[in-house]
Amino acid sequence: MERRYSDMTVEELRDSVAQLTEQARKAEQMGMVNEYAVYQRKIIMAKSYMMNPGDFKPGEVYEIDGDPGMFFEIDYMNGIFAWGTRKDQNGAIHGEQGEEALPISMFGSKVN
Repeated sequence: MERRYSDMTVEELRDSVAQLTEQARKAEQMGMVNEYAVYQRKIIMAKSYMMNPGDFKPGEVYEIDGDPGMFFEIDYMNGIFAWGTRKDQNGAIHGEQGEEALPISMFGSKVN
């Protein structure tokens, strides 16, 4: 039975990320696109639990890793998730509902 990321130590999380990375690599080589995507999402979640949510504050804007030219403005934090709005370089809001939640490991450089 798999343990929850929230119950793991940082060392266990690192081991899990290494295993997931290897599984993702194998899935990609075998052309299993959906399985590869699942492993990538698990890696993002595990990495988020290795970060300090207290480092992220409402009003801050971050680049979104893997989504060039897109930024995320945080409205509020809930655990390892930042709730806010996705914006382009011009500040235009993107997304159907406007507000969404992203795991904090998806953030690149802080913009402001």
